[in-house]
Amino acid sequence: MRNEAAALPAAANAADAFGPPPLAADATNRKNMALLIQLRWMAVLGQVATIAFVSWWFDITLPLPPMAAVIGALIALNVASQIWLQYRDDVSNRHLLIALMLDVVALTAELHLAGGASNPFTCLYLLQVTLGAVLLDARSTWSLVALSCVSFIWLIVSYRPLLLPHHSASDVFSLYITGTFVGFVLDAVLLVVFVTRINRNLRERDAKLAALRQHAAEQDHIIRMGLLASGAAHELGTPLASLSVILNDWRRMPAIASDPALADDFADMEASVQRCKAIVTDILVSAGQARGEGSAPTTLKTFLAGLVDEWRGARSARNLIFRNEFGDDIAIVSDVALKQAIVNVLDNAYEVSRDWVELVVERDGDMLLLSISDRGPGFDRAILAQLGRPYQSSKGRPGGGLGLFLVVNVIRKLGGVVSAWNHRGRGATVRLSLPLSMLAIGERGGE
Repeated sequence: MRNEAAALPAAANAADAFGPPPLAADATNRKNMALLIQLRWMAVLGQVATIAFVSWWFDITLPLPPMAAVIGALIALNVASQIWLQYRDDVSNRHLLIALMLDVVALTAELHLAGGASNPFTCLYLLQVTLGAVLLDARSTWSLVALSCVSFIWLIVSYRPLLLPHHSASDVFSLYITGTFVGFVLDAVLLVVFVTRINRNLRERDAKLAALRQHAAEQDHIIRMGLLASGAAHELGTPLASLSVILNDWRRMPAIASDPALADDFADMEASVQRCKAIVTDILVSAGQARGEGSAPTTLKTFLAGLVDEWRGARSARNLIFRNEFGDDIAIVSDVALKQAIVNVLDNAYEVSRDWVELVVERDGDMLLLSISDRGPGFDRAILAQLGRPYQSSKGRPGGGLGLFLVVNVIRKLGGVVSAWNHRGRGATVRLSLPLSMLAIGERGGE
């Protein structure tokens, strides 16, 4: 037991090494890159509409060929980005930074051709910087800020002046205020729309990260309990073997053999010791061997009937009602882990409902359904809401709640799910749903 306990830190480190894979940052960045492509399409349409409106409505002369060239470059960039994104599963922070920098360069080119820093649409720089602050790491965001500032300074000293028609100063100022207002509205609307969608992507990523961390914590917990269980099983093996030999020798002594009552008691004690040895063997098999190793071919009905008979005999319980409504029998490979999971649920039901426990076996297409019902007090709502979480127990014992946690993890490893619900009057049902392909001989993928 000491050796196994000493090995726990190493096992925990090993579990951490195989913890959650580098997750969904790439998937989230991919979604965010798609949002940037959508924003660029909106920028293309907005620029075309603005150029047409300013040229025809206000009769302002613009350098249309070079501005059209910038818009054409944006369209080509967007088409290339869309094709590139279809064949990329990983999008990094660097890719997002390059995309935003190209957008800043395109905006600078358009503003350079349309009045430079005096153009009211310079406020759109803030849109790029804000998106960078949300999407990028700190270093990349400051790089984008620096590019935007340098671009703005360049627009102050180098630009193509707008050729305005003959208007008074008040008319020019009114045009500037109108343009500033339109730019502000565009900035605000686009920020709300796209930052909201980006935040939704980030929340989905955080939820996936939390689920992976929870899964890693559960795996680490299983490793620790497996080590403790296997260590305890190894340590118990020797004293159980000694007890079996001593009881067998005592049962043959004349003083005991001649007393029927003592002989029966010693026979019961020896049977209990054999039962303990069988439990220890099952623990070692399930903790030290991969699934399927050491298993034996059987049929589903034989497997379940044997399990029920063994459970009844070990607990001297006759209150278990077994109903097999599966239909035609199928050949399977017996699984020690599945057997222990079913026994665990039966034990929990028997503990709260000594007078009645029911096991119903059904088939739903390619799924095996095992429903275990009792007439106990049922589950607390908090336990049902977090079914399978460790240390969720209504029994009030320290360390309780591990049984159902192990059941959920075993069934999940076999490709199934565990569900539970309370009855309207009294009692509860726990259902184990398993794909038959994981048990049937010749159909288990990869085994």
